[in-house]
Amino acid sequence: MKILALYIAVIGLLAFGQGASSQTSEDQISTKAVVISVDATINPSTAEYITSGINQALEEKAECLIIKLNTPGGLLKSTRVIVTEILDLEVPVVVFVYPGGAQAASAGVFITLAGHIAAMAPGTNIGAAHPVTMQGEQDSIMNEKATNDA
Repeated sequence: MKILALYIAVIGLLAFGQGASSQTSEDQISTKAVVISVDATINPSTAEYITSGINQALEEKAECLIIKLNTPGGLLKSTRVIVTEILDLEVPVVVFVYPGGAQAASAGVFITLAGHIAAMAPGTNIGAAHPVTMQGEQDSIMNEKATNDA
């Protein structure tokens, strides 16, 4: 029910911003929002999925792209691809941490911050954006370098 209220609020704000117009229906801008759901770790497949959602929003001339996000984090390279695409996008992006109990941890923090609007359902959390390695322990110099690079 709360997600429905968010959709209505976003569409209402977008429609309100258009105002009354004497344009023909062919000239009017769509008030469509493209919605995609990410409930996975951030990896090359996730980046490709988000890219396809971005392309869909552009093709359909959507007023905004809504990304429903629930992720424990993921790969830095994939995160950078996603963040760069969101930041370069002319279509506003709403990142909605959803459903209740969901998280936007690690890579999810950066994706959420890249959006034009960040929203969170009750009972969700965001945070713990710290690099980890897949090979085990790293020395203090490499740990500091990875932290500064994230």
